[in-house]
This record gives sequence, C-alpha cells and structure tokens, in this order.
Amino acid sequence: MIAVPLYGFLYGYSWLDWTMFAVLYVVTGLGITVGYHRLLTHRSFECPDWVKACLLIAGGWALQNSGAKWAADHLRHHAHCDDPADPYNAKRGFWYSHCGWLLNPVPCHDERFGSRVIQDRVAMWQHRHYAAIVLVGLALPFVVGFLYDGWRGGISGFMLAGVGRTFAVLNSTFCINSVCHLWGEQPYSTANSSRNSWFVSLLTFGEGYHNYHHAYPSDYRNGPLWYNFDPSKWLIYSLSKLRLASSLRTASSGS
Repeated sequence: MIAVPLYGFLYGYSWLDWTMFAVLYVVTGLGITVGYHRLLTHRSFECPDWVKACLLIAGGWALQNSGAKWAADHLRHHAHCDDPADPYNAKRGFWYSHCGWLLNPVPCHDERFGSRVIQDRVAMWQHRHYAAIVLVGLALPFVVGFLYDGWRGGISGFMLAGVGRTFAVLNSTFCINSVCHLWGEQPYSTANSSRNSWFVSLLTFGEGYHNYHHAYPSDYRNGPLWYNFDPSKWLIYSLSKLRLASSLRTASSGS
C-alpha cells in the first residue's frame, strides 16, 4: 500500500508495467474463479489434466494458498456458513471476513473438507509445488520488465504487476467473503447471509452473484441470467465448445 504507489510517484510505471498488471490480474483472477473455485472446489465441470494444471498454476499466482487448501476452506464455509466454524464468518464483521480470518484463523480438525481433492493428482502436484509456482508468478513480470528496460524495468514490473497485482486480486477476492455477505440483494435464498453484488462481479469475473452461488453451489455459472456479468462462465462455456471442458453442471441438471 505504501511502496507500490511511492515507487510510481518517484519513478513512474511504463505502459508495459500496466499491461502486465492487467493481463496478470485477468489470468490469476480467472485461475481462482474457474480453477480453484468452480472446477476444483465445486466440480462444476470436468476438463483434461493439462487444462486443469494451467488453471491451477494461474490460481497459484494469485497467492491464495494451494488449490487443495483453498478448496478445503471454501467447502467448510459452505457447510458452516455464518456459524462459528465458518472460516471467514461474516457475523464477526467486515474486517474479519475480509482478511482478519487469515490472521486469526478458526481451527479445523475435520478432514472431510480436504478429502475431496486429496485424490486429485493434479491438485496434489500443485499443492506440492505451490511455493515454486508463486515464485514463478512473481518473477515473470520482473524478467519481462528486465528484458524491456534493464534493472529499472525489472523492478517496476515486479512492483506493479507482481506485488501490486497480487494485492489487487487478493482484495477483490476477499470482497466476496465480506461485501457479498454484508450488503446486497438475496433474490434466491435467505437461508444464510450470502448476497448478490454486481459491482463485486465486475472485480471478480462473476463471483459477486454470491447469493445464487450459495443456493446452487455446483452450477458452473454464478450469474445464471444471460445479462449477468460472469466472464468465468463464458470461459467455461467456451472451453466446452472447444472440447476442453465437459459435464457442465447447472441447477436444472441437479447440482
């Protein structure tokens, strides 16, 4: 929050830095929404192992832990939404549900939530090599910037497209846990605090339709209506047309 804008004020960021920021924001954001969330956690669709590996690598670059750990936390959230066992319980306030839960996590000794992905060889490969994947994601903008403008280009690329982009993706994702459980509409279910926020969907590639997601968690769409802004569902649907995804699940198919 201090170093990235301060560096920009003192030295400025190039068009390449901003381009890498935008591209990596999209890539890593979709890695979380499509790879970690809809594929690995909720099994909303199936795909070849190499496609899954690409999605999980992109998700790993978002610095939100391995897909296996992410899926376990999120499944626990669905099972215990708004209860004390909810890892990012919105009943404890905005700050806690946004990011405070990372600093003061709720202990969990129930292995059921992690068992869903423990048999997934691609997910376990990503889990074992998570640290290396993170380092590659941070090194990539440095290397590209260095090739473009030497050390100064490398540092500015790392600062904006590495550190700054990670901060932006983390906080946009955190808004689903906080904003989408505190403010918004509940057109599909009032069984828990989940809410729809079209604004959060703009930041998170469709994840802001959170009330629908809690009502139908296995649907590959979070925004089910044609006009809902949900690039994640568009990507999954496009992959299916390219025969790179199959078994797309919807509420009407019994998800």
